[in-house]
Amino acid sequence: MTPSPSERFAASRSRAQLQQFELFRRELSFDLDEFQIASCASVEAGKSVLVAAPTGAGKTVVAEFGVFLAMRQPNAKIFYTAPIKALSNQKFSEFVRRYGESEVGLLTGDVNINPRARIVVMTTEVLRNMLYAGSDLLDDLAYVIMDEVHYLADRFRGAVWEEVIIHLPSEVRLISLSATVSNAEEFGDWLQTVRGDTDVIVSEERPTPLFQHVLVGQRLYDLFETRDGDIADRVNPDLVRATQGGGGRREDGRDRDRVGRRGRGSSWKEQRFQTARADRAGLTRMLDDADMLPAINFIFSRKGCDQAVSQVLRAGVSLTTREERDEIRWIVEDRCRNLLDQDLAVLGYYEWTEGLERGIAAHHAGLLPAFKEVVEELFQRKLVKLVFATETLALGINMPARTVVLEKLEKFNGESRVPITPGEYTQLTGRAGRRGIDVEGHAVVQWVGGMHPQAIASLASRRSYPMNSSFKPTFNMAVNLIDRFGRARTRSVLESSFAQFQADRAVVDLAKRVRQQEEALAGYEEGMNCHLGDFFEYSRIRRELNDLERKRIPHDEAHQHAARERRQAKLTQLQTALKRHPCHVCPDREQHARWGERYWKLKHDNDKLTRQIESRTGAVAQVFDRITELLLDLGYLAPADSGDKDLTVTDHGRTLARIYGERDLLIAECLRRQVWNELNPQQLAAMAAVLVYEPRREEETLEEYQLPRGAFRGAMQTTEKHWQSLDELAEKYRVPRSSRLATNLAPAIFHWAHGAELERVLEESNLAAGDFVRWCKQVLDVLDQIEKVAEGKFATTARQASSSVRRGIVAYSGVG
Repeated sequence: MTPSPSERFAASRSRAQLQQFELFRRELSFDLDEFQIASCASVEAGKSVLVAAPTGAGKTVVAEFGVFLAMRQPNAKIFYTAPIKALSNQKFSEFVRRYGESEVGLLTGDVNINPRARIVVMTTEVLRNMLYAGSDLLDDLAYVIMDEVHYLADRFRGAVWEEVIIHLPSEVRLISLSATVSNAEEFGDWLQTVRGDTDVIVSEERPTPLFQHVLVGQRLYDLFETRDGDIADRVNPDLVRATQGGGGRREDGRDRDRVGRRGRGSSWKEQRFQTARADRAGLTRMLDDADMLPAINFIFSRKGCDQAVSQVLRAGVSLTTREERDEIRWIVEDRCRNLLDQDLAVLGYYEWTEGLERGIAAHHAGLLPAFKEVVEELFQRKLVKLVFATETLALGINMPARTVVLEKLEKFNGESRVPITPGEYTQLTGRAGRRGIDVEGHAVVQWVGGMHPQAIASLASRRSYPMNSSFKPTFNMAVNLIDRFGRARTRSVLESSFAQFQADRAVVDLAKRVRQQEEALAGYEEGMNCHLGDFFEYSRIRRELNDLERKRIPHDEAHQHAARERRQAKLTQLQTALKRHPCHVCPDREQHARWGERYWKLKHDNDKLTRQIESRTGAVAQVFDRITELLLDLGYLAPADSGDKDLTVTDHGRTLARIYGERDLLIAECLRRQVWNELNPQQLAAMAAVLVYEPRREEETLEEYQLPRGAFRGAMQTTEKHWQSLDELAEKYRVPRSSRLATNLAPAIFHWAHGAELERVLEESNLAAGDFVRWCKQVLDVLDQIEKVAEGKFATTARQASSSVRRGIVAYSGVG
């Protein structure tokens, strides 16, 4: 149909208004969806934007358009922030390929490449630290991209997102990319409040349709029924019959068909039969035969991932051609050429390489970072066809697959096994279906006895989950904000956090209920109206009397004559007052009394709601106030002598302002007291390990004789005393307390810093190579912070400690 003149005019006008977008669009090899067009239009119009869309829908196009715009403006800079270093590394490599090395930088804490570039990729923590330090790298900053912004809900690191959003200069435009969350509009309203003009663009549509399946035994069933070629909301009845008892054998070996159908009173949890599950090798061959590879098989256990790879390899499965094996071998040797020969066997290099050459690999946090990067690259190149992964893979890394397999729908959360949430299910299965490559994606759940098809359907049907703030003030945050704004303005800044915004929204609902109940209370008062006198007063006396009659005298006073006499005297007084009250002889007294009972019960509930409102209103600022009082007590803050600020940051406070992490105040206190000044570099590295290490639940803290000798043991005892003192203060001021110090990693880091071989320290620490590297990076982060705030000889010791840890597999980085 030929467009009308008015439609042609409207289209022409739209193109004229989006000149930059049209230029950007011409460079793309694919068509854009409506949400991408709308998002880019908002960015070109100079607005901030929140884009919420399913995994794999193409949100990064909006980020790329932001980079495109920045590079067409003279001197404009753009920061791309990501929640994890792996994603930062990936984006850095992509931007280098497109814009060249001179235009792109990378800052992840342990990697510092070209920080003054116009495009800088960084972790969110790095940007937060820049903002607090007033870094000149912020000059000419035009845009900030916050990828995976729903990570704001993470209880350990999510608060950093809010700090950045609140403190970015007002002229900086924010491009926030999120998974589909159910409260995107609420989050967008908050962004509008703190950042100004912000558009919220939500898409529920997956560009590649996702088909849900359940594998029962050796047979794959569709999860939902298909009618006339369309997928219905109803669970597939064939699947229901299969999981109720058709085919397979019971635990006692008898055929299910002979046993008959389950009784009406039985439940899914009572279901006793077991279907023979397809083993991993059989499942792999099934997926290969059905052209459903490449696939990611999520197993919520690192050990389970490694065992799965071994099982499939032992079964003789190979998914690659000879040419692919040659290419894989070349890439692996090139990417791992910096690893020491003596470390390769310890790292399981040869077994790992065998799996890669056959197209099979594991991906989890225990894997050496260099190995994880190779797995990601080979999967993107379609050379690795099957990855057994933990859920960390679902966080933003570009590893889309044709199929995602879930062996279980529950995982261990550190304390017990819990079902995965609809949000987690959506995030995991969102990896299935590669845009521009696959016409459809597949999610496969392996059925086990006791699993209800309707429960699987409810996970698959709910595509979004709420994003709730995890923001809380810290000691470091308090001194930084007070130094910049003073106490009063800092309170107002904290009250603008998403945490307080959500609390206030809840307060609005609570206040609405209070108002409704107050209207009901007025009605109850009217029902108590008595022509003989004040029935409200009469009901109060009656209630007080009933409460006293029900109240038992405390056991330790039961035999005390005076206590009984006081109670009896009060009872007599109330009984006399009740009988003398005019309303006592009212013929409608009991009818009035029923209204009175309703009144007092509702008033009790209403008072409770009012207390909830009081506790939520200004809750974030109240925590800040308590932290401020504690810091005043310790001398990190002091009353200001003059000026418009009521508090000033002391020299010790300025040290605290540059220490980031869970133990910021303990580190500042030990530096202030010179607790670690007599340590040598290796001992200081071991002390840093004590400050960062979080032991596994079953681990016990080491005995003193197991710790490094010499000055370390005395310094350790003093550090523990300071931790105890701060913990008591935290309890006194009702602020968050830190966990106990754990020494488990200290010996391994001490020996590593002394030059011990990798095999020894991995055995001593009982850690996987990837975990050891991760803890070493955190040790280095603390040592680097200490070096920046220390002076003289101790600063040199910290620098030497960093150098002694930063070697071998710890020093190696695959970025470049």
